[in-house]
Amino acid sequence: MKERRSCFRWQIDHPAKLKLEGAESFASCIVNNITLKGIKISLRIRLPLDTFLRFTLVLKEGFVLDNIEGWLVWHKTLIDTNIYGLYFTKLKDLDKEKIYKFVQTFYPKQIQRQYWQGLEEDKIIKQDRRIFARIPVQIPLRFIELDSNKEGAGLTYDISAKGIGLLTPIELSPNTSIELWLDIPNQTQPFYTRANVVWSKRISPDIYRIGLNLEKANLMELSRALKMFKV
Repeated sequence: MKERRSCFRWQIDHPAKLKLEGAESFASCIVNNITLKGIKISLRIRLPLDTFLRFTLVLKEGFVLDNIEGWLVWHKTLIDTNIYGLYFTKLKDLDKEKIYKFVQTFYPKQIQRQYWQGLEEDKIIKQDRRIFARIPVQIPLRFIELDSNKEGAGLTYDISAKGIGLLTPIELSPNTSIELWLDIPNQTQPFYTRANVVWSKRISPDIYRIGLNLEKANLMELSRALKMFKV
């Protein structure tokens, strides 16, 4: 039981607060995922790589992890956000129980997924058939929300014939209709299409990850344009 829990990665994308040892105040962050061995965390401040950190993490009232020690393993940037992978080098048993109880209380589906992962993965594979596979690629785009005329910009993180994965600082609600233009390299004109927002998730303090379903797209043109990306 303990081994199973310690190895599983719970995807929570939960707003939290972090305070480094010696800091005067807490910094807002997003805990993207968490295990009993480490976390993936997004925040604005820059942390030193390849070093030990001591910090306090407040997941929620009653779920405060004190005097954690960890090793900062990797770092990447996404627009203005820093994303880190951190391995716990010191985590009290009491804090491990707090993490598990926190996920169990506020993200029970993650616990259910833990025990039914194999079955769920089979379902996802069967349901996730597309005209052509998702292409993980970053392409700048601009969009207009049709109801409000609100304009925005962002980056794709993947594209398929049926949809686009979008990263943007603009919050878009599900069922929102937008027009968008992709600035595909080596194309004389931006690729235009319309889409509906299927889902939206906040993955860092200033970034939303959004799933778009394409309404009207010249799929042959899009397919040819994406052939330049070797993935």
